[in-house]
Amino acid sequence: MPKETKRGSKYQLERLPVVQVFHWKSRSKPKLKKGQLVYYGPYPTSYGIGEVQHVAKGLVAVDFRGTGSARVHEDVIHERYLVPLKEAAL
Repeated sequence: MPKETKRGSKYQLERLPVVQVFHWKSRSKPKLKKGQLVYYGPYPTSYGIGEVQHVAKGLVAVDFRGTGSARVHEDVIHERYLVPLKEAAL
């Protein structure tokens, strides 16, 4: 289990790259699947790391479990704004 940081998150979210909405990565379609770990590209520290729950017509239901500073637990986000953790350059 990751160690708790000063901000209260167990993950080093500040190490995730910020992906602006105009960036090529945010416009690509990453083919997300249920169970995959992702983060919300523009604000990784705000939303945190989430698990894909459902994908339908470009919209993705993500369970963030309150891992970010905004304490978002669940949200539905367009797939173009989500970055899979395996693609994040840590």
